[in-house]
Amino acid sequence: MLRRDRKASAEFVQLYSDPLYRYIRFRLQPRLENVEDLVQEVFLTAWRSLEKYQGASPLRVWLLGIARHKVQDHYRQILKSVPFPEDAEELKADDEPLEMLLATKQAQERISAILVQLPEDYRTALLWRYWERRSAEEIGAEIGRTSKAVERLLARARQQFKEQWQRKEAGQ
Repeated sequence: MLRRDRKASAEFVQLYSDPLYRYIRFRLQPRLENVEDLVQEVFLTAWRSLEKYQGASPLRVWLLGIARHKVQDHYRQILKSVPFPEDAEELKADDEPLEMLLATKQAQERISAILVQLPEDYRTALLWRYWERRSAEEIGAEIGRTSKAVERLLARARQQFKEQWQRKEAGQ
């Protein structure tokens, strides 16, 4: 690979494309139109920086780390493109925190089902806030928005999540 041998490159791609595809596909579902592009970006990045690989971890782990960053970059771009009107009404956050809903497996399944139905920017914001425990300031710094704008996005995302939750409870 370091000598840019085409056969070695083809074997490399063949060996690692399935795990990368599965990893990226899982993180982008239900919107899968960018999976192939991100897999290619991972391979290009790995190919360009292969000489930096020191072998401290298995090559597969190194590639999945690159994939994780590419997925984060993808969602960061999505959140950067979200319009944040300055005069938008501030929505009140739900009194019942989402963390309490994570208590049971049934709730986790319902949460997953609702999250995949939400717009991608809402889903990403909620996952970063509640799954990765990022603050509004951290998210804002990541996507180039103010923490106030992120709080408004999170409020709208929580409101839509709550509405979907209540519809599921009502059996709709």
